[in-house]
Amino acid sequence: QVQLVESGGGLVQPGGSLRLSCAASGFVFSSYAMSWYRQAPGKERELVARISSPTGRTNYADSVKGRFTISRDNAKNTVYLQMNSLKPEDTAVYYCNAFRFLDKREYWGQGTQVTVSS
Repeated sequence: QVQLVESGGGLVQPGGSLRLSCAASGFVFSSYAMSWYRQAPGKERELVARISSPTGRTNYADSVKGRFTISRDNAKNTVYLQMNSLKPEDTAVYYCNAFRFLDKREYWGQGTQVTVSS
């Protein structure tokens, strides 16, 4: 059974930091590119950051470059999103995504809420 379980969301003040984690199971984690998406109320889901495997190449949305860092630990089947200098506009539900280019197989987590507010 495939599972992507996000954790680490919460309420933080502007300028603060959070670290999201996504623990994966039920598939060959190292064969999948891992991404974080987010969806704010009334907006479409958008890609925040992606990390490939095995190269570890990363790409980021322009809105988070220099503030967010995605990383993965293939030994722990976990992907992380370190979020610094958070802004109110970062408020959203953050989703973990696994994607395999070979056959376009894709999995989603349930999401974790991040709220940036004073």
